[in-house]
Amino acid sequence: MTQRHITIVGAGQSGLQLGIGLLDAGYHVTTVSNRTGEEIYEGKVSSSQCIFHDALENERELGLDFWPEAPTVDGISFTIPHPEVPGQKAINWASGLENPAKSIDQRVKFPRFMEEFAARGGELIFEDAGVEDLERYTLNSDLVIVAAGKGEIAQLFTRDAARSFYDAPQRALALTYVNGLEPRPEFSAVSFNLIPGVGEYFAFPALTKTGPCEIMVFEGIPGGPMDCWKGLSAEEHLETSKDILKTFLPWEAARAVDVELTDPNGFLQGRFAPTVRHPIATLPSGRQVLGLADVVVLNDPITGQGSNNASKCAASYLQSIKEHEEGDFDAEFMQATFEKYWNYAQHVAQWTNALLAPPPPHVLQLLGAAGQSPEIASRFANGFNNPPDFQEWFMYPDKAAAYLESVNSVATR
Repeated sequence: MTQRHITIVGAGQSGLQLGIGLLDAGYHVTTVSNRTGEEIYEGKVSSSQCIFHDALENERELGLDFWPEAPTVDGISFTIPHPEVPGQKAINWASGLENPAKSIDQRVKFPRFMEEFAARGGELIFEDAGVEDLERYTLNSDLVIVAAGKGEIAQLFTRDAARSFYDAPQRALALTYVNGLEPRPEFSAVSFNLIPGVGEYFAFPALTKTGPCEIMVFEGIPGGPMDCWKGLSAEEHLETSKDILKTFLPWEAARAVDVELTDPNGFLQGRFAPTVRHPIATLPSGRQVLGLADVVVLNDPITGQGSNNASKCAASYLQSIKEHEEGDFDAEFMQATFEKYWNYAQHVAQWTNALLAPPPPHVLQLLGAAGQSPEIASRFANGFNNPPDFQEWFMYPDKAAAYLESVNSVATR
C-alpha cells in the first residue's frame, strides 16, 4: 500500500490541526502557508479565538496542548443595559462553564503548531498559492484541501444561497488586546454585553506574546455609533475602545480605566458577510479541491465559534478521510465529507445568525429568566461549547415556552 499524499493550503487552526492528525494517521502531508511562523508571530492579531472544551479536546487528543499555563475562561456573564435608566442593568447574570475555555493568540499558537507539524514529518511550503499552484498540487496529491479563507483561491468556492442567511456584513468588528483590564470579582468569564440597536461588547482573558492579557471585542451594528474603527491608529483604536465603554457600559469602563495595548500590533478592525459556500471548487483543468472550515462556513464572531468550528471541522474531516481508506477522494467523497460536518455546523450558523438579529420576545424572556434560574443560565453558558443544544430550547418560541414551563414546575415542587 503506497502512502497517500494530502496537500492542505492554509496553515491556521483547521489546516495545521488536520495536517498533524493526518501525519499521525500515516499520511504524507504537505501544508502550504503564505507566511512563515516568524512572520505570523511578528504580525497583527487576527482573531479572538476563545476555544471551548470539546474543541480543546481535539487538540489534546493530538498532543497539541502546549500552553497549560494559559489563563482559563471559567464562565459566561450576560448583561443588557437598562433602556431607560442610564448606567443601570436590565438583565445581569453569570454562570460557570462545566469545563474551562482558553484563548491562545494565534501569533503564538500557529508558529508552535508549524514546528510540531514539521517535527512529526510534515512538509511545510511557504508560498502565496494561486489557482495555478492549486493545479500543480492536484497533480501530485491524492487530495487537495483549501483552508485559506481569503484571496484568489477562496473565491473559487461559490456562495451557497440556500444555506447563507445574509449577503452583507452584519457587524463592524474590532479587537483590542490589552493589559490592565480589571478581572471580574467572581470568576473569569466571557463578559458579554448586548446593547440593543448599537451592538455587542465582550471581553475575556487570553495568552498573547507578552503573557496573560484580556481581549476586548466590539461588534457594532453597521452605521451605528459602534461602527467607528476604520483608519484608526493603535492609540486611537485604544481610546475609541475606552470611549465606547464610557458611553454605553459604565461598569465595563470601570474595569478598563488603566488598559494599555499588549503590543503595537494588538488591535484589528474589519467586517465580512457570514457566508456558507459550496464545499467543492473546480479548477480550470476540471480537477477539484475541497474547502475546509472558514472557507465553507464563515460565521460572525458574535458567538465566538470561529476557532471552535475550525477545530471541529478539522476533526470531522480527519475522521472522514481515515474511514475512507482506499477509496478515491472524488467529488462524491468531498460532498459527503462536508455534509457530515454541516450536520453540526448548520446549528452553529443558525444560532449565530439569530443573535445578529434583534432578539425576539421569547429570547428576551429566556435571558431574563436566566437571572432567576441557575439552570437556565448554566444551559445558556454551556451551549457555547455545544451549540446544537440551542435547537432544543432557545431557537423556537414553542420549545422556549415548554422549557420555561418545565423549569418552573421543578422549581415550584
